[in-house]
Amino acid sequence: MSTSSPALSPIRRLTLRDLTACADLSENRGWQREEHKWGFLLTAGTGYGIDDPDGGLVAACVLTRYGPQDRPDLGAIGMVLVAERHARQGIGRRLMHHVISTMGTTPLTLHATPYGRPLYEELGFKVTGWAEMVLGRFTPTPDEQRPCIATRAATAGDLTGILRLDEEVFGADRTPFVTRLPAFADQLRVAEDHGRIIGYAAAWPNMDTHVVGPLIARDTETAKALLASLAAHTSRPLRTDIDVRHEELLTWLKERGPTPVTRNAVMTYGIAELPGDWSRRFAPLTVAAG
Repeated sequence: MSTSSPALSPIRRLTLRDLTACADLSENRGWQREEHKWGFLLTAGTGYGIDDPDGGLVAACVLTRYGPQDRPDLGAIGMVLVAERHARQGIGRRLMHHVISTMGTTPLTLHATPYGRPLYEELGFKVTGWAEMVLGRFTPTPDEQRPCIATRAATAGDLTGILRLDEEVFGADRTPFVTRLPAFADQLRVAEDHGRIIGYAAAWPNMDTHVVGPLIARDTETAKALLASLAAHTSRPLRTDIDVRHEELLTWLKERGPTPVTRNAVMTYGIAELPGDWSRRFAPLTVAAG
């Protein structure tokens, strides 16, 4: 058994070679392994970790940069984990300090569980919103079998329109993430109005569920149509994290099967609120990346 202190071990960049160690760390803290999501985040974002002298990782997190990579407009922090036997030793705080200093004056955001929120508040993050996770099988009503808003599977020709809409609504360029969605997600669908894309959504596999995200739509009815169309093309339960300001959509979802799991705080650092248009931003791509 090593006598080296993990608290003094260097923080290093993670790569796809660390995928199994990241999944092991998730499992150690009672999370699902989520290897598919870890692979996506480590490829499109930047992982940071601290090695355990006895093998594996003591701690890990992922930082995603939006906008120009040399001068990002926004950074999102997610998957902040410290191994159980090294918890409450200041390691998570040290890792967060490293990420914050790496980003300089760039505004930051994250989704905080009740467990993690006190640390983030100590570091200067402020609660600016809430997201409610719902999970379950979606059963549409008979009249929803023929939605009045047209949706269809996205094609390569839709990418320019999706990227334009996404940047307008999200408030920063997410091209490295959005362009990976066709390979990452099992479904990518768009809503149209007279040939113009007015919304899009993806459903990606996570263990035995399909996570819906991102969900961007012109209005609540368009969001409903996209959700119903995704549900119609999967046999798995759906999971998604809806901005609680979208009360009508949350009520509608719960009436059709999915039930509340938890509420997480949406927190920001360096800005009073997230950029973009929240009224058209219904769910994040993943809470780990905004």
